[in-house]
Amino acid sequence: MPNLLIIEDDAAFCQMLQKFLTRHGYEVETSFTAPDAKDKFGKTNFDLILTDLRLPDYDGIQLLTDIKQVSPQTQVIVMTGYAEVGTAVNAMKKGAFDYISKPFTPEEIVMILDNALKVESATVVKTAPKTNEGKNSAEPKVEKQPNQNSGKSTIVKGISDASKKLDDYIKLVAPTDMSVLITGESGTGKEVTAKAIHDNSKRKDFNFIAVDCGAIPKELATSEFFGHIKGSFTGAVEDKIGNFEAANKGTLFLDEVGNLSYENQIQLLRALQERKIKRVGSTKEINVDLRIITATNEDLTEAVEKGTFREDLFHRLNEFSIQIPSLQERSDDLVLFAENFLNKANASLDKNVDGFSGEVWEAFQEYHWPGNLRELQNVVKRAVLLTTGDEVQLDALPKEVLQPQEKETPVENFSKSEFEKDRIIKALKKTNFNKSKAAKLLQVTRKTLYNKINHYNLDL
Repeated sequence: MPNLLIIEDDAAFCQMLQKFLTRHGYEVETSFTAPDAKDKFGKTNFDLILTDLRLPDYDGIQLLTDIKQVSPQTQVIVMTGYAEVGTAVNAMKKGAFDYISKPFTPEEIVMILDNALKVESATVVKTAPKTNEGKNSAEPKVEKQPNQNSGKSTIVKGISDASKKLDDYIKLVAPTDMSVLITGESGTGKEVTAKAIHDNSKRKDFNFIAVDCGAIPKELATSEFFGHIKGSFTGAVEDKIGNFEAANKGTLFLDEVGNLSYENQIQLLRALQERKIKRVGSTKEINVDLRIITATNEDLTEAVEKGTFREDLFHRLNEFSIQIPSLQERSDDLVLFAENFLNKANASLDKNVDGFSGEVWEAFQEYHWPGNLRELQNVVKRAVLLTTGDEVQLDALPKEVLQPQEKETPVENFSKSEFEKDRIIKALKKTNFNKSKAAKLLQVTRKTLYNKINHYNLDL
C-alpha cells in the first residue's frame, strides 16, 4: 500500500481528501502546517507527497525544495488554487512530478497519483561506479520492471451499433503495434478507449502512461517526454526519466496531441522515427520500444492544412484511426452508462442509492448531453450526493438537464454528425456532385470534403 502525505492548511478539505484516497488504497497522513510536514517527511520515507503551494506559514516552492533535499526519489504533486503557468513551471523545475489546479475532480487526482507511482515503479536507477576522476563513468542505468497494475480497464460495452463498431475496432487493432489516433468530442472516453487497446495488446503487462499534452508548458515538454540529467538546467536537482522511458515496452498515450508546439512536434516525430531519445543535458541515446496512442477533439487534417500541425507527424500517428461516437449517437447505451456511473458514485461517496426514478430516466433520454460521458458521470455523481432516499429524483438533477430546450436548437432531431452528413449530401446534390463546387459551398477545402466523405462512408 503506497504511503502518501497531504500538506494542506484547509483542514476540512484535507480530511475529505484523506478519506477519499484511503478508500482508493493509499495509506494517508496529513499535515496542516509546514513545520509539522517537515517533521513528518524527515522521519518517514513517503512514496508520494501532495502539497498546497499556497501555505500561510511557509513558501510552497521552498517546501518543495526541502522535500527533494531530504528525499529526492519521493514524487511530489503540487496543488494550487491559482492556475498560474509561471508557478507551475517553477514548481516542476524544482522537481515536482506534476501540478493540479483547484478545484479538481477525484478522478483527476487519482489519475495523477497513479501515474506518479507508475513512473516510480517503472524504473530502478543504479549509479555506475566512480572513476578515478571522481565522476560517474556512465549515465545512470535504467532497468524496466513489468507493470504490476495492468488490470483490465472498466469499459462498459454498449449495445448500440456505434458501440459495437467501436468494440470491433478495439479488438481489431489492439493485437498490432500500429499507432492509433483517437478522435471524438470532449468527454466521449478517449483515454478509456486507449486503455482498452493497451489491455488487449501484447504490451498489457507493462506500463500504460497517460500524458495530457495540453497541460504541459512548452518549456517543460522536452524534459517531460525524454527526461533530464541532474544539473542540466536550473532546478534539475536529480536525474529524471521521461514519459518515453516510463512507457518502455508498454504504451504511451498522448491526449490532446494537437496542443503541442511546432518545436515539440519535431522532437516527437524524431523520437518516433528513430525509436531513440536523449535526456536533456545528455549525449547518450536510449533505445525505446513502445506503442503510441494519441487523441484529440480537434480536426488535425484541418490543422495540417493550416500549417499548425506537421503532416509527416500526422501520418506517423494516424496509422489507424478510431472515431469515438458521441453519447447522443449511442443513446441505446444510456441506461448502461448511467447504471455504471451510479455504482461508481455509490462506492466513492459511501452511499447506497438503488437507481433512478422514471421521471429521471425521461429527463436523461430527452437531454442532448453536449459533455457526453464525462457530463453524464458528473450529473450522476452530483445526484447521488444529493439523494437521501433509495432513488434519484428529479430535484437532484441540475437545471440544464431538466430544461434541455434552453440549451439546444433542434435541427430535425439530428445529432451533430448526422447534421454534418446531411449538409454534405445536400451540397453535393446541389452541385451535381462536383466536389470542388461542393467544397466551396460548404466553405471547406476539397481535401477536407474528401476526408468527410470517407469518414461517413457516403455512397456517391
